[in-house]
Amino acid sequence: MNDKDQLKRDLHKALLNSKVIAFPIAVRQAWHSSGTYDKHSNTGGSNGATMRFAPEKDDPANNGLGIVRDMLHEVKKVHPNISEADLYTYAGALAVEFAGGPHVPYLFGRTDDSTNARCPMHGRLPDASQGKDHLRDVFHRMGMSDRDIVALSGAHTLGRCHFVRSGYDGPWTHNPLKFDNEYFRNLVSLTWVPREWDGEMQYTDKETKTLMMLPTDVALIRDGTFRKYVELYAKDQEAFFRDFADAYSRLLALGVPHCCPHAQAQKAGEMKRKSAKFRESAMHGVVEIKKLAEGADVREGDPGSGRTALHKAAYWGHAHTIQTLVDLGVPLNAQDSDGDTALHDAARFGHLEVVKQLLNARGVDIGLRNRQGLDALGLAKEYGKRDVADALEQFKRNGGGSRL
Repeated sequence: MNDKDQLKRDLHKALLNSKVIAFPIAVRQAWHSSGTYDKHSNTGGSNGATMRFAPEKDDPANNGLGIVRDMLHEVKKVHPNISEADLYTYAGALAVEFAGGPHVPYLFGRTDDSTNARCPMHGRLPDASQGKDHLRDVFHRMGMSDRDIVALSGAHTLGRCHFVRSGYDGPWTHNPLKFDNEYFRNLVSLTWVPREWDGEMQYTDKETKTLMMLPTDVALIRDGTFRKYVELYAKDQEAFFRDFADAYSRLLALGVPHCCPHAQAQKAGEMKRKSAKFRESAMHGVVEIKKLAEGADVREGDPGSGRTALHKAAYWGHAHTIQTLVDLGVPLNAQDSDGDTALHDAARFGHLEVVKQLLNARGVDIGLRNRQGLDALGLAKEYGKRDVADALEQFKRNGGGSRL
């Protein structure tokens, strides 16, 4: 985004103004546009913003959500380059934070469909009248764990049910505009009994009869695995915030892995692991070094020292790997934290064949000096490596253009 800060301010103004506090419905909109994902068919999810089209927008589970999409219309006018899919999900991520909850990691990159061809079928979102098995069916289909189920259910700490939209009525908490762990505290500290009324089966607290829980909420305290997480979040809001931010961030990116901070962090971590292995293998002169370059950043140096795979191979005299490393793009003139290049290392230890290969590589700079003020020739002379010094002097006499 060109001005992410301005977009954030505009979304805050759209969701909180003299007419409305719309944090809960923004969270619900993002949740429902993402929670249709099916990992088995790789369909549904937030990409495409298909909730704009029938039949998805007419799913009874999505009653009332057209209102928040209209609220975001003015933001879209000011920021025409953001996709509707990003707008809906980013608004939901920010709404959590605006309501006092955790920062939800978020990446842009979703696109908008122009037709309803990819609208998911009805019935993929959680059915509030069901129990634990249904919850697992729905969330496991998305690739979520039991812990994720409980954490994401914590979104009910915001907002309330409206009879005209869902057949259920009432708030889960005493402050439905504040994102905290009261939902979990209420689940474990209050007594939940069936409400006697003309609406759908729901629960009310015996103590005050002012709060409500859905059958899917009560299922969380009747299942042993779910309940241990409910109890954890009831006593540790920080744990709830951490787990919710992680799970909600992943939920919003289902089907669009390049938009998932968690996936991108994993990918970056895997690349770092492979890069470290690549450098270590170069240090040991592994013959199949080219295969180990796959998925690695071959240009990367060790954290702190900055030593590359070429430094390590040159240091230990592995002449058979030098040309391969150069061909792979390992920087020829990279200097480590001591100012040494691979040529410095080879010269210091008298690895003549390594020196020759480095000198034959296009672009080598033999004049670079390390922190001691020495170039490769100076090092070779200091360490008494006469044959290396001769090769470097010949290279200089030839103007650096003749192969050795």
